[in-house]
Amino acid sequence: MSASEPSTPDRVLPHYPFSDRGDRLAPELRHLQARCPVAKVSTNSGGEAWLVTQYELARRVLRERPFARSLLAESGSPSQDAPILAPELLDAMGYLQRAGLRDEVLKALGRDQPELPPDWVAQITREGLKAMVTEGGPGDLQRHFAEWVAAQCMCRLLGLPFEDHQWLAAHAGVDLTMRTYDDEELARNWEEIRCYVEEYLAARPRQPRGLLDRLADLNAHRGRPSQSGAGPDHHRHGLTDRQLSNVAVVLFISGYEDFAGFLGVAAVHLLQRPQVVEEVRAHPERMARCVEELLRVGVVLGNAIPRFVTQDTTLGGTEIKQGDLVLLSLDAVNYDPDAFTEPDSFDPSRSPNPHLRFGYGRHHCPGAHLVRRQSETAFHTLLEMLPGVRLAVPADQVPWVPNRMAIMPERIPVTW
Repeated sequence: MSASEPSTPDRVLPHYPFSDRGDRLAPELRHLQARCPVAKVSTNSGGEAWLVTQYELARRVLRERPFARSLLAESGSPSQDAPILAPELLDAMGYLQRAGLRDEVLKALGRDQPELPPDWVAQITREGLKAMVTEGGPGDLQRHFAEWVAAQCMCRLLGLPFEDHQWLAAHAGVDLTMRTYDDEELARNWEEIRCYVEEYLAARPRQPRGLLDRLADLNAHRGRPSQSGAGPDHHRHGLTDRQLSNVAVVLFISGYEDFAGFLGVAAVHLLQRPQVVEEVRAHPERMARCVEELLRVGVVLGNAIPRFVTQDTTLGGTEIKQGDLVLLSLDAVNYDPDAFTEPDSFDPSRSPNPHLRFGYGRHHCPGAHLVRRQSETAFHTLLEMLPGVRLAVPADQVPWVPNRMAIMPERIPVTW
C-alpha cells in the first residue's frame, strides 16, 4: 500500500508522534525499532507515511537521492503536520544556495562563529542565571538558561533586537505547535513575523547589524546583473523580499527553537546524573564529549525528518512507492543497539559517538557547530556559577510543552 492511500477501517495505524517528553524515548519507537524498523504510520495531517527507526536505514535515506526534501515544498506533496505556506520554508538552504547566499550563512554558523565569542556567551549565561537566583528558588532553568541563552545567541547572530525576543519566541512557538491551531491562524501568525522581519530589513542601516542585514545586502547585489553580462554572479538571481524574509524567519525559528529545546532537554538529562556533573566540573576538558552524549540521548524531535520518495525502491525489505512520505526518527536511531553499545547507558566518554542528531552527509545541519560550541560554554558556566544546582522535583514531574515539533520542557524547576 502506498503511503498516500487511506487506511481501511480494520487497519488502524499507529499515530506518529508518540510522545512529548524529551527525557526518554517513547516505548512505541523502541517496539518498532526492534520489530518493524520501516513501519506505516498515520500523521497529524491525516495522511500516512513510512517511519524509519533503524540507524543504517536512516543513513541510507539521508545519503541517497531518491529520498528528496525540496520536493515536499511543492503543491500536492504529502506533509506530516501543517501545510507548507511557501516552498522556501522547507528548502531554505536550497534557496540561499541558488541566490549565492549560502556561504555567508555557513560562515556565520561555522566553527569560529565570530559574532558569538565564548566570553560573551559565558557572560550572558551568567546574567540569566543571576536573574534566576535573584528571583529566588525554585528557579526555572528553562526560562533563565535554555531560552535565555538561545534567544541571546540567535538575536546577536542574526542582528535582531533582543528586546523583541519574547514576541519572536511566542510567534515561533505557535509556528512549531502541532494540532492546536487551524491553517488560517498559522498563516496569520507566520505573516506577522515575516512582515516584522521584512520591515526590519527594509530599514537596515549602512553598517550591518548581523547576518540578516548582510544577507539582505548581498541579495540586493545578486539581483543586479553585472554591466559586462559576465562574472561569477551573472547566473544567480536574488530572492524576492518575501522569499528573503521567509528564509530569515526560518533561520531564527529553527536556530532558536532547536537550541532552546536542546539546552532544556540536555539540562534535564544532565541534572539526573550528579556523578557526571561532578566529573565535568572537575575535568572541564571532558565537556565536549559530554555534550555529544547529551546530543545522542536527548529526545528533541516532536515530529520527524521528512523525505519525498522520487522513485519506487526497497527500504529494509519494504517496498516504498514513488510519492510516498518517509519520516526519520533521529531520536530512535540514536538508540539503535546495532549502532551504539548499551544505548540506554549515558556514557560521557563514548567514543566514537556517530549519532545522527544533525543529520548525515550532504544533509548535515548547518547549525551543528553553533549548538555544540555554545552548549559547551553555557553548561560550563552553569556548573561553575551554581555548583549545587539540582532538580527541585523528581525528573518524571518535569512538565513538557505538548504537541511541539521541537520538544521542550515547559519549565525546569531547580534549586542550588
